[in-house]
Amino acid sequence: MNSKIDKFSNHIKNVTHGFFLSLAITIAEPATILPLIITYFGGGSILVGFFAALLRGGAILVQLYAAFYAQGYPLMLKYLRRVFFVRWFAWFFIGISIILFGEKYHTATLISIGIGLFIFSFSAGFGAIYFKELTAKIFSHKYRGFTMAWRQTFTAGGAIISGALAGWVLENYEPPLSFGYLFLISSFLMAIGFIAFGTVLEPIKEKITKKEKSFKLFLINAKNILINDKNLQIQVLTFLLAYGYLTALPFIILDAKTKIDLTGTAIGVLITSQMTGSLISNYLWGKLTSNGFNKLTTNIAIAFMIVAVSLAFNATTIYEYMLIFFLAGASTDGTRISAGNLIIQIAPEEKRPVYVAIQANITSLGLFFSIIGGFIVHSFGYNILYVFTLLLLSCGFFISFKLKD
Repeated sequence: MNSKIDKFSNHIKNVTHGFFLSLAITIAEPATILPLIITYFGGGSILVGFFAALLRGGAILVQLYAAFYAQGYPLMLKYLRRVFFVRWFAWFFIGISIILFGEKYHTATLISIGIGLFIFSFSAGFGAIYFKELTAKIFSHKYRGFTMAWRQTFTAGGAIISGALAGWVLENYEPPLSFGYLFLISSFLMAIGFIAFGTVLEPIKEKITKKEKSFKLFLINAKNILINDKNLQIQVLTFLLAYGYLTALPFIILDAKTKIDLTGTAIGVLITSQMTGSLISNYLWGKLTSNGFNKLTTNIAIAFMIVAVSLAFNATTIYEYMLIFFLAGASTDGTRISAGNLIIQIAPEEKRPVYVAIQANITSLGLFFSIIGGFIVHSFGYNILYVFTLLLLSCGFFISFKLKD
């Protein structure tokens, strides 16, 4: 057995990376703070949906391209380090832009935020492939469930701290400087996480696939894998529809703004509620996934989100919105960890980057559901938005029972 497999130092670095990355990125959480930032600078619901999709979905097409090269790499870490630097710089750029342009030049600020979010998300397309491949190499199947559950737990803890920090900054500093401060502070926290994971001990991959002669041929082979693997098809469809929650989630905070007094403290409370849901639920997800119950994890996680969106129809108090965001936080972590575990389980080792990229590229189309949500809110209002979201989630819920552990 390779001496670099299941090392405790790699486990600590994995958890540290998750903690500080969450501590940083929660500053621009698409369900809470990001919509408020965009609307402050004059953006409407459509732009909120677009920017929410940009933060999470800019990496879609590039993942297949990254997998095309990654399948032939015996070592990944040096490439991941480059991704880390680009992502850090993009986040830092957003903070500087808000401070420099935010007071007088709202359009320029929105453009800068858009550019920064695109670079941050686009580079993540490469990072997602390298990261999943690295975790598959440095952790065995059983240990991976253990370390990812701890990572998710600390990720949620970091997000709770971040929510409290964000609430304090928003309460004590006037926008737009408060928004700029949030991004600058979080960029340095992010750097700590990147440095931590950038120093893991990586074994050399023995089974590698010879790279196809062209990217076109690679795409043809990827298509054939999808056509011939029924389990992969079910997984892809399940998690694509599970992303249906993004149709509504970025707009629930804007709906709440019309019903309750959203002070800086209230925003911090809602972020903390969402991340507390993530933290507490990870004990459940960790227990289930460590014992191989990834299908059940998916079933429960989607059900949680269905309940959360259903509550949004009639919510009128801060406590009801706290419950909504609590359930949303629990659900997103459950689907994330089960999706990552399931794809690694069904993928042959030599084709693992390709399987990861296929699932990520197709399911990530769901990250653009927030754009559809923006148009629905603009044209029909929140109730129609919630109905449409529940239809998507319900379809994903029923299909999820066909997943194979």
